[in-house]
Amino acid sequence: MPICIECRHPVKTLWREGAGDKSTGHNIRLTVCKNCGRFCDKYVEHDFVVLFIDLVLIKPQVYRHLLHNTLMKDEDEFAPSIIRLGVLLLLFDVYLTWARIEKQSVPTVNSVDGTASPGMNSASVSNFGRLAQQPIVLQYMFFLLLCTLSTLAFHGSIRFLTSSRYSPLHLLGILPQFSRPNSVSTALLVSSSTKLFPILMVIWEYDVPAAARSLGWAVVANNVEALKILLDCNYGVATLLATAGALSRWAMGRAILWAAGLDGVDSVGEHSVAEEGRVLGSLLMYAKDWLGRLAVG
Repeated sequence: MPICIECRHPVKTLWREGAGDKSTGHNIRLTVCKNCGRFCDKYVEHDFVVLFIDLVLIKPQVYRHLLHNTLMKDEDEFAPSIIRLGVLLLLFDVYLTWARIEKQSVPTVNSVDGTASPGMNSASVSNFGRLAQQPIVLQYMFFLLLCTLSTLAFHGSIRFLTSSRYSPLHLLGILPQFSRPNSVSTALLVSSSTKLFPILMVIWEYDVPAAARSLGWAVVANNVEALKILLDCNYGVATLLATAGALSRWAMGRAILWAAGLDGVDSVGEHSVAEEGRVLGSLLMYAKDWLGRLAVG
């Protein structure tokens, strides 16, 4: 059943046919919510560009429009557009991961004494050199396997925590069991659409690891918002779910790289998980202090 994207009140219909000219498509009249008095879903008349911009801005209304009023199916099946989006995101992830690992294998020159300081240990450089000597198809298949298994680990861990009867969150009463696991994956794919920003590399050249790190945090913020809206939980539980999924993806990536002899490579960026954790902790403390001063002032 559709909902009002402003107040989440269930409604029967989002629009009705008016008396306008049907040939121009202006015969639609949006339904006004009886609970809040605003349009139930203004995005019915908006195009994909507006939807994408509001997704980047993390507006809750656009997530409610997509997850509740557009993409959700009664049979909990994936919409064809979501399948295409998932394939596109996977292909972009393959390209970025390949570029990051390849860049880390190139020795950088120390500006102090002019000596080379490789981005990873010599054994990893040697193994990557052997991988780079393989046919381009085999190289692509390796990174495709790496990104596919990492993505499956990310979705699988969150689906388990939200939809399995054996989930610790369900057993502890923190989160009720969600009976639509495919809808969880749909929410994660929609909120990960900011991964498509690297297409700008076709126009502008920029630092791949730094861009990947920035995009990673943007995707995490969108994932948290999407899980909060879909599951109707608080930000703490949504953040826990997104963190568990990110750790599962990182662990799967590390395991595959270790098996390939590339254990010295950081598949998620130049900084380690511990460093990123310290940065996130500092940001959370800063936000807490700022909100405290705002409440007092």
